Amino acid sequence: MLAFVLQQPAFAHRGDLDDVDLCRIKIGNEWIHFAAYTPTISENKSYCKSIPKLGMTNLVFDYEGKQLRHVSIEFEVTKEPEGTRVYYRPPSTTKTGTVEGSVDFNQFGPGDYQAHVTLVENDQKVDTHIPFSVGIEGDESYDTLKKNLFTIGISVVILYLCYRYARGKGDEPKNA
Repeated sequence: MLAFVLQQPAFAHRGDLDDVDLCRIKIGNEWIHFAAYTPTISENKSYCKSIPKLGMTNLVFDYEGKQLRHVSIEFEVTKEPEGTRVYYRPPSTTKTGTVEGSVDFNQFGPGDYQAHVTLVENDQKVDTHIPFSVGIEGDESYDTLKKNLFTIGISVVILYLCYRYARGKGDEPKNA
């Protein structure tokens, strides 16, 4: 029973073709995967829709195909709803297929943000974005800890009640 109760769900990216990855941005006919890391706070855990705490954050944009490596792409992060720019990388190409940048969200505070990705080709711009929040929602690991402690508490109560019931059955007087 404990093995069933304490099992952890698995969260994976890029598995089933029908699986929706909220960290992906479609630009033109290609895909870019967005991830944010806060190494001083959560080490190597990645986020994309909600970064739980303020601090120095590494932004990573990974091209999923090789087509985008030969096209100029502009990256920008803005705080919403004001549209204040907090990060900018001018249009350029990248041979590696990975673009990295850093933002100290302590300077801009908690709130809603958008990562803008703009494909610049032949004087045409194709823009897309992915919204995310910083410092608004609680840390998911704390929520998981609370759920696990609650589950363990319920299990202990059930085991105690089973023990009391079994012990009570053995104390009944026998008819002679």
